[in-house]
Amino acid sequence: MTTDLTTGAQRTELAAANPEHAHAADRVLRDLELPTGPVEFDVRNPATDEVIAKLPDAEPAEALEAIAGADEAGRDWAVTSPRQRADTLRRWYDLLLEHAEDIALLITREMGKPLAESRAEVTYGSDFVRWYAEQAVRPGGNVRDVPAGGGTLLTRRAPVGLSVLITPWNFPLAMATRKIAPALAAGCPVIIKPATLTPLTTHYSVGLAYRAGVPENLIQVITTTNAAAFSEAALADPRVRKVSFTGSTEVGKVLLRLAADNVLRSSMELGGNAPLIVFDDADLERAVNGTYSAKMRNGGQSCIAANRIYVQDGIADAFIEALTEKMSNAITGDGLADNVDLGPLIDGRAGASMQRLVDDAVAHGARMLTGGQAIVGPGNFFPPTVIDQVPTTADIAHSEIFGPIAAIQRFSTQAEVLQRANATEFGLAGYVFTENLDRALNLADALQTGLVGINQGAPSNAAAPFGGVKQSGLGREGSDEGLDEYQEIRFYNIARRGTA
Repeated sequence: MTTDLTTGAQRTELAAANPEHAHAADRVLRDLELPTGPVEFDVRNPATDEVIAKLPDAEPAEALEAIAGADEAGRDWAVTSPRQRADTLRRWYDLLLEHAEDIALLITREMGKPLAESRAEVTYGSDFVRWYAEQAVRPGGNVRDVPAGGGTLLTRRAPVGLSVLITPWNFPLAMATRKIAPALAAGCPVIIKPATLTPLTTHYSVGLAYRAGVPENLIQVITTTNAAAFSEAALADPRVRKVSFTGSTEVGKVLLRLAADNVLRSSMELGGNAPLIVFDDADLERAVNGTYSAKMRNGGQSCIAANRIYVQDGIADAFIEALTEKMSNAITGDGLADNVDLGPLIDGRAGASMQRLVDDAVAHGARMLTGGQAIVGPGNFFPPTVIDQVPTTADIAHSEIFGPIAAIQRFSTQAEVLQRANATEFGLAGYVFTENLDRALNLADALQTGLVGINQGAPSNAAAPFGGVKQSGLGREGSDEGLDEYQEIRFYNIARRGTA
């Protein structure tokens, strides 16, 4: 791939899949035991647009049958010991690691990300299972005296109940384990509806959970192209007590309205519009590498991807030159290719969205530095793209990009950039690059986001509470707080009389 930084022209030759990896991925698909149904939908490889599997397109009645089965299994699971649940989760974790390469191949084949990133997702997604295996034997609780005397207050945790989990397509293992593992650790049965674009990884990983000893009815996987009908039926069922959703803010609002009728516990990890701020005193190499990671992980198809990149005037030219060089040298191609840096977008609609955002930005006066033109298929490829001097009038200055476009705006003062960074209804993630510790922490405190990466572009961790503020969501996933989302707090007031 070569780039003329003056004109923005870019010539791209797509890297082809490594035949050895492709054959291994085909084997995984052949060995995958999938359910069938009278009506089915296609699962496609976004790198080639070929159909790689078919799955049942369930009707709401089938979702209700699954709810009945999970509810029955959940009664027994709720009274198992914390140690039994922990040991089962630990066996699931061990099986995920044992089959890590097969899972990574499957993620790349159905989602498109480079195999190296899929392997990293297996590690990340498995860590949630290990974390909650460890947390299952540490249930919260407390004992305290009644302040006025004459009694003792005992607080305990109980499972919230049947949980409906709805996951997105971009991290098909991690988004599933991040919800399933705490639900099982708390003692809850699960209905999980994966995205129709990437349902295969969920089926594979849940199959490993069954092998680990999770009762088969306890986790029910439902696939359907009619997500609205599924949600309406499932959340109206009185046996359901919890809904957890990762996806767009628009859909999250609909689910919250549905959840209100039965007053369901709700966790919502919704849209993002992450600001990334580079100050003049930032370490240039660390800032460029961190920005590249925050922007290009999963091809930018991440809710915490760097969306609005603000660079201070003094470092801007050097930073933009270095980032443009790094982006233009990224290798684009099939995720099963060797050394590929950027795989395909998830589908053709995503590519059309990238093109529209780029064209609109240029029409409003932005300067194209590299990329910017969709790559002719097969597959859904868009090159790494850098746009400088993005005006606030351009759509890309306000929209969640969800693709490999670095849209750069410049700023002069800290007060100015803070105001611009917070001028959005979203508040999931933010990034700060500076060598001044006071500035880093003060700005992190002032950013209206649920998480902040300081001098790094990959802040997520199973031991950290992930979630947003404002219209980016409710609740947290991961860490101790992730287990709390699946538990009710109960207290017993024990009367006491007399003295020893």
